[in-house]
Amino acid sequence: MKFHHVGVACKDIQAELQNIRTLHKIIEETPVVFDVNQQAELCMVTVEDGLNIELVSGKPVENLLKKRISYYHICYEVEDIEKTIEHLTQNGGMLISPPKEAILFNNRKVAFLMLSYGIVELLNSN
Repeated sequence: MKFHHVGVACKDIQAELQNIRTLHKIIEETPVVFDVNQQAELCMVTVEDGLNIELVSGKPVENLLKKRISYYHICYEVEDIEKTIEHLTQNGGMLISPPKEAILFNNRKVAFLMLSYGIVELLNSN
């Protein structure tokens, strides 16, 4: 598993992009897209130090935002998403969203699990 990005919940992606621009130099930014599979608006930015930040707005993060929580998940890129899910669930992880294609990542599969340290997204590398 290789670290890929941190996911941040936000009510308004454009407003959050403005906040990030104030605090960091953005070197790359995707267009905002709506992912039907996740029922969410998404945008990925890369800041000057190379950190990728995924901004997420919509159904998946509504409850977090009501509790004023903006940290959503960390994402790891993996070679074999099914094998990684099997390993993590056999070691205490709980699958909360099975693999599905993600428009933000050119339809590569993503899955979400709850691990002891929080929500983890797996992103299939191919």
